[in-house]
Order: sequence, then C-alpha cells, then structure tokens
Amino acid sequence: MSDKKTKITVEIYGESYALKGDVEPERIMRLAAMLDERMKKTAKANLRLSPTKIAVLTALNIADEFLRLEQDYLELIELIEKDK
Repeated sequence: MSDKKTKITVEIYGESYALKGDVEPERIMRLAAMLDERMKKTAKANLRLSPTKIAVLTALNIADEFLRLEQDYLELIELIEKDK
C-alpha cells in the first residue's frame, strides 16, 4: 500500500459510490464487483426485499463466511502447532 489516496467510483447494485482510500484501484473494483454480484444473487433469491434489506442480508452472509473461514484458519494453526 502507498501513502497516496486513490479516488474511484464504483457501481454496486445500481448505485454509484465514490470511494477514497489507500488501496489499489483494481482491488476496490474487484471488491465492488464481488459485492454487486453477491447482492444480485441475494435479491434473486429474495424477490420482495428492499435494497437496504438485500444489503444487510448480503453483509450477514459475508460475515458468516468470514467467521467460518476464521475458525477454519484457527483450527489449521492449531493442527500445525501440534505437529511441531
């Protein structure tokens, strides 16, 4: 990462967001595309939800995946430590 702030506009679920940060533009675009795809998938499975509820449900799903991956990671670290 550099000290230079990057400004980029991305589209997520039909809305434009002007973002600024010290992350590479390609990474921001990749994150936005992933979130857009996930929100569209959530919306397709839940046709009557508002965009806000789709965003929250998508965020909960991503948070659940994160916690599962974190647990898997911790279990792997524990296994590695036992093998030493």
